[in-house]
Amino acid sequence: MKIAIAQLNFHIGNFESNTAKMLEAVKTAKNQEADLICFSELSTCGYPPRDFLEFEDFISLANDSIDQLRQAADGIAIVVGSPSKNPVLEGKDLFNSAFFLADQKIQAIQHKTLLPTYDVFDEYRYFEPTTEHKVVAYKGKKIALTVCEDIWNIGNENPLYKICPLDELIPQKPDFILNLSASPFSYKQADTRTEIVGSNVARYNIPMFYVNHVGAQTELIFDGGSLVMSPNGKVFEELPFFEEAIKVYDLDEVIKGQEHRPQPKHKYAMIQDALVMGIKDYFKKLGFTKALVGLSGGIDSAITAALAAQALGGENVRCVLMPSQFSSDHSINDAVQLAKNYGMPYDIVPIESVYDSYMKLLEPQFKGLPFNVTEENLQARIRGMILMAFSNKFGNIVLNTSNKSEAAVGYGTLYGDMCGGLSVIGDIYKTEVFALAKFINEEKEWIPTNTITKPPSAELRPNQKDSDSLPEYDILDEILFQYIENRKDPQDIISMGFDPAIVKRALRLVNINEFKRYQTAPVLRVSPKAFGMGRRMPIVGKYLS
Repeated sequence: MKIAIAQLNFHIGNFESNTAKMLEAVKTAKNQEADLICFSELSTCGYPPRDFLEFEDFISLANDSIDQLRQAADGIAIVVGSPSKNPVLEGKDLFNSAFFLADQKIQAIQHKTLLPTYDVFDEYRYFEPTTEHKVVAYKGKKIALTVCEDIWNIGNENPLYKICPLDELIPQKPDFILNLSASPFSYKQADTRTEIVGSNVARYNIPMFYVNHVGAQTELIFDGGSLVMSPNGKVFEELPFFEEAIKVYDLDEVIKGQEHRPQPKHKYAMIQDALVMGIKDYFKKLGFTKALVGLSGGIDSAITAALAAQALGGENVRCVLMPSQFSSDHSINDAVQLAKNYGMPYDIVPIESVYDSYMKLLEPQFKGLPFNVTEENLQARIRGMILMAFSNKFGNIVLNTSNKSEAAVGYGTLYGDMCGGLSVIGDIYKTEVFALAKFINEEKEWIPTNTITKPPSAELRPNQKDSDSLPEYDILDEILFQYIENRKDPQDIISMGFDPAIVKRALRLVNINEFKRYQTAPVLRVSPKAFGMGRRMPIVGKYLS
């Protein structure tokens, strides 16, 4: 038997495009004499469709896609993920299903058993879990159909669940496992995914074909990396990351177990590719073409602009430099050099006169009061207003440049530097921003060295440095990582050797600034725990505040 796996980039709700893409893949697989082609989870509608699933018309369009694919299942079997109606009155209205189409008929439907409802997942909101598990017979082979999370409860050891779907299927003696997945990217996920697939194969001693989504859906990024694993537990092949791919495998060869090398998994290479794909798909899927970045000469805006240029082409990224009386000459020069390096058009719009006008306007009310964060934020908000004026006038989408460290402790100005349609680096800490910049510069100095080596500063008052009001980033970021990613209690973090006063202040800042994060742009997710849909905290909670 020849099995094709199709790792494709789907667009949520774009049934016409998604179906056309799959039909073209079916033709490709037929031309390569494949007996079966497998697509990923909910591929008719894209993942995650969220509350679109509550519309009858949405489900009807998904069914129409299945019908078109059914007609194409002539001389080849098609396995495809799609929502399906629950025919009984009890439970949720829908299943998350894998359809097995052959001989122009729906031969079988296997519903998803394990519905993840944690972090970025919210499937039990929409779907009913199945309790029925049957292998599918096709061309003399028995196939165990599973959907994503169904392989993540190995031997029923995952405390989130009470059933192991493959333990139900294996007594029916399947010859191989198909898994239709939508597994979001984090810089740790590819290794974890390989371990999970390997553990299943080791337990059941049959090959697995694991088909993953590729592409970005707003904040969620899917890296592909689909896997074919032989019964000996070795990776037969791992498809490319961040690329569409269709490949046909001979089942007998997979069973023999000739090992191929998995893809390299360098942390910053993968983060760079993920963020570039996140920007590219956000613009493409929304019909936008041009981005706008407020370029300060600092590391955060430099990285954001660099990634945008990689994603959209430098000519499609407009940079606006908005120096004030507090901006240093080298920051302006660094920003200009970066723009030239990537071929990005740029404008210089000094804000000192606008700032002075505001100060004059507010003088009667502010008279006698000292310079403080009010005046600093005023500069940021003037810059935000200018960026939005450019956005409205020229149609460019503003990219937010805040990093995860700043977002965590509220080191950003609402309606100022926090404006933008998409937060590009909001899920990488400041220390990671520097590491990413050095990685980008490995072959060529794209980002001026001075931008990387100078002390971080918002340049909102004379001789300002971030360390004036924050701990050094190597200390702060580790505290934040332990609290946000690892969910460590304050005392646990203090016991790791950190200054108790610094820990308590940092965690307090995280919690009291939740209201800011609720109002910021969606954050491209590259870590195991990002701000946004995967981290749900109350705004008015008292804990540590």
